[in-house]
Amino acid sequence: MAALGSIFEESPWVAERAWRLRPFPSLDALHQAMVGEVSASSRDEQLALLRAHPDLGARARMTEASAGEQAGAGLDRLTPSEFDRLRELNAAYREKFGFPFLFAVKGSSKHDVLAALAARLPAALHDEFAEALRQVYRIAWFRLQDAVQS
Repeated sequence: MAALGSIFEESPWVAERAWRLRPFPSLDALHQAMVGEVSASSRDEQLALLRAHPDLGARARMTEASAGEQAGAGLDRLTPSEFDRLRELNAAYREKFGFPFLFAVKGSSKHDVLAALAARLPAALHDEFAEALRQVYRIAWFRLQDAVQS
């Protein structure tokens, strides 16, 4: 629990619930068990999980994992105009959907993030909620791999 409680941002309940399904024959099986726990959780719990994530590119307090992931995508090196554009898009997204824009940034650039945010903003709530959860699952997969490699 100490090693994996932070795989899903500020939501240790995911690892706690998946733990009862052990042993896991593979890392993928562990990830699938964790994803299954989120999928089986209530919409309110899922929404709280989405809202636990920081806005991408925000210069605010965030977990070490989020800060590292965002730095890897160059979101800590935005030009002033890029920062303003990201802040504007983030605000519009949060206003429309009620949770932050989620994107598994590993292997992506700041340009990829901005393009994805602009492309997903017109989506319907139901579709975007599902996409946000898919992105959370990808983020968790990357974090799980990093945790095991550490």
